[in-house]
Order: sequence, then structure tokens, then C-alpha cells
Amino acid sequence: TNKYAEGYPGKRYYGGCQFVDIAENLAIDRAKKLFDCGFANVQPNSGSQANQAVFLALLQPGDVFMGLDLAAGGHLTHGSPVNVSGRWFKPVSYTVRKDDQRIDMEQVAALANEHKPKLIIAGGSGYSRIWDFEGFRKIADSVGAYFMVDMAHFAGLVAAGLHPSPLPHAHVVTTTTHKTLRGPRGGMVLTNDEAIAKKINSAVFPGLQGGPLMHVIAGKAVAFGEALTPQFKTYQQQVKDNAQMLAQTLVDAGLAIVSGGTDNHLMLVDLRPKKITGKAAEAALGRAHITCNKNGIPFDPEKPFVTSGIRLGSPAATSRGFGQNEFKQVGQMIVEVLDGLS
Repeated sequence: TNKYAEGYPGKRYYGGCQFVDIAENLAIDRAKKLFDCGFANVQPNSGSQANQAVFLALLQPGDVFMGLDLAAGGHLTHGSPVNVSGRWFKPVSYTVRKDDQRIDMEQVAALANEHKPKLIIAGGSGYSRIWDFEGFRKIADSVGAYFMVDMAHFAGLVAAGLHPSPLPHAHVVTTTTHKTLRGPRGGMVLTNDEAIAKKINSAVFPGLQGGPLMHVIAGKAVAFGEALTPQFKTYQQQVKDNAQMLAQTLVDAGLAIVSGGTDNHLMLVDLRPKKITGKAAEAALGRAHITCNKNGIPFDPEKPFVTSGIRLGSPAATSRGFGQNEFKQVGQMIVEVLDGLS
């Protein structure tokens, strides 16, 4: 775990790297096979650093880019003013429609045409529906922008063939390795463009990081190997089924799910029908040993530390063997706690 290995396999700045080279090459080869892509960088220590690598590789400070608004389910690294992405670059945020809370592609096209961004990002941390990757790419091409997808949340579903892959459409794709991919905490960058791959490699090292965490990269190789098995697809199907059961149980009890449901592993629960804040719900559920996080919802009237929603996901409990019956019970437990507050 303490072996320094600055550089890349076969081109290290340290001796004695013959075995870590094997581990990293294995992770790279498995990642490329898993996502059917030409190039993979498995060195980013996190999803945020993977995103930073794309910015460093493709943008200059002050360049305009587009991403989903944080309040609508985006991510800090997609342009939040408190993040380096929003401080060093010029973010233009798109959002969701008020009526159905789904991505407003007409707004995306209009904003792109108006602001001429150099990069357009799809993906987020709280959006439960399928992304229109083809539509985003057409918009990006129309203004000469790069198209990036942050698939950190749904990468496992993509790997299992249960969610459309962004790789045929995006210039570059980033992900974490520890959410639905169920591996160690870390990040990764994928692309089919050799020129972009070279820029990404230089951005990760020496641009952002020094010695890679080789023990984590070995863990990534193991996780990608697991993800290539038939059992992993069975697991991911259960993740989707469980999420839909949980969402339906909550809706049946009078709660609202942002966008009306989920196509992946997560959901944002709108607590306003029960006149509860996310902060109060998170604390109460925590006392019942049900862990979630308070989360803003689109057009949320509450402050970010209060919120009108909570975010729930199915992968962790699914990994522990929960099926739809158990998730229905969990949903009923959540409702019981929330009804006690309201």
C-alpha cells in the first residue's frame, strides 16, 4: 500500500513497479472491456478529481461550461460557486421543467446557443431518470462544445447493460468506482478519443496528483472483474427493482418522488406533502437507524441546510441481500417515522 508509482505502467518515475504495473494494467483492461471503450485512466482518487482532470485537460480558466443546477440534482463539481469549477470557470446551469421535474432539453439547447460553452456536462448526484445522451451530443456539436458525462451514480447499471451507455455519445466520461460499481472509493476517466486520452493522462499526473493509490487501483481491478460476471447483472437488476419498490411504497403512503419515480438506483423524496423538512426527517430516521441524507429538491423553498427532501438509494441494502419484500418493509418503516413527525 505504500509503494510510490508516479507515472503510468511502463513509464514510472520509481523503480520496483513491475507488480503495480500488472495491477494497473489489469484495472485498465477490465475497465475498457466493461464499458466497451478505447481508453481508461484509473488513477483519479475520487470522482471530483476525475472531473477536475477533464476541466484541466479541455478548458482554460474563464471558459464557459454548462452543467445541471445543484438544486435540480447536479453536483458541486459541475459549477457550484463554492467549488473550483465555479470559481475558476464560468458555469451556466440548466435545470428541470417545473411540471414534470425532468431535464429541460429545450432550455439546454437555448442556453448552449446563447452562451456557446466549451463543455457541456450531463450527469448529477440526485437525478433519477434516464439522460438523453444523444440529444446532449447534438446540442454540443451544434455549438462546437465537448460533451462530458459524469456517470458516477449509475455506472454500475451501465456496466450491467441496464442503463444506456454514454460512451457512444460523450467525448469523455467520468465516474466513481464505489457507488453502483460497488468497488473501492475512487474515480476513473473513460474516452474513445486518443487525443483526449493523452490530455487526460497528463491532467491526472502530473497535473493534479502525484503517486497513485496503487492499493486502491488493485481494488478497482477486482471490482471491475466482479462487474464483468453474470452475477453482477443480477445484482444490478435487483438494485433497480428494489428502488422502484421503495419509491412506490412511499408514493402509496402520500409522499412525492421528484419526477414521479426512478429509472435507476436513487430517488429524491419530496416531503412537502407531509409538511416536514429534510433536516428533521434525516435526524428522525437516523434515530431509527435508517441512514439517508437531507437533500434539496428542484425549486426548493428551503435553505440547503434545511431542504424539503431526502435522498434514498438501494445499492447498499441490496448488497446485504434485501429484495423487494424487504424494501417494501423499509419503505413502511420510513413512512412510520415520518408520520410520527407530521
